[in-house]
Amino acid sequence: MSGLAHEIADAVRRCPDVADLSGGPFGTVATYLPGERVSGVALRDGEVEVSIVVQMGRPLPEIAEEVRTAIAPLVGDRPVNVYIGGIR
Repeated sequence: MSGLAHEIADAVRRCPDVADLSGGPFGTVATYLPGERVSGVALRDGEVEVSIVVQMGRPLPEIAEEVRTAIAPLVGDRPVNVYIGGIR
């Protein structure tokens, strides 16, 4: 699972208009691994949560859909919930 969380984080960061990943409210969007925490990506049994900070300029639903598309090959049939944790 540790490799997957990092792969998802890297794919999300490569998306246009994604400025960074965000831990979400209270830092709850994260994957906890031995000795580290991957903030902004939460791998759950039935879903994946991603929280991002975006650059202003494009419609937020469009950016969220690009994130879903970018990580779809990594998450299989699990639904992906994308949260906008901030705008720069």
